[in-house]
Amino acid sequence: QVQLVESGGGLVQAGDSLRLSCVASGRTVSSYAMGWFRQAPGKEREFVAAMPWNGASTNYADSVKDRFTISRDIAKNTVYLQMNSLKPEDTAAYYCAATRLPITTSPTNYNYWGQGTQVTVSS
Repeated sequence: QVQLVESGGGLVQAGDSLRLSCVASGRTVSSYAMGWFRQAPGKEREFVAAMPWNGASTNYADSVKDRFTISRDIAKNTVYLQMNSLKPEDTAAYYCAATRLPITTSPTNYNYWGQGTQVTVSS
């Protein structure tokens, strides 16, 4: 069992930065790959970024590549999503998720989800 708690969302202006955090708890959290997804009103949940807990690789959606960075702090059991150069189209609820599979972009492959944190980017 893995519990995930996100934080760090907020209201910012276009061009600003935010860092989201996801604290993971559970005895075997190190065996999971971690992902960030987002969902805007009326839209499907979409993949943003993912990495295995060991940090060996990363994967990003094309829409956020070169602007967002996923990372983790093993000692704190925390995964981060650094978001730079934010755009109004980045507005969404952002979710942290965990999967036993290798990093994957499909939300259906993730077993555990956080409650989400809202990011709103004004123009």
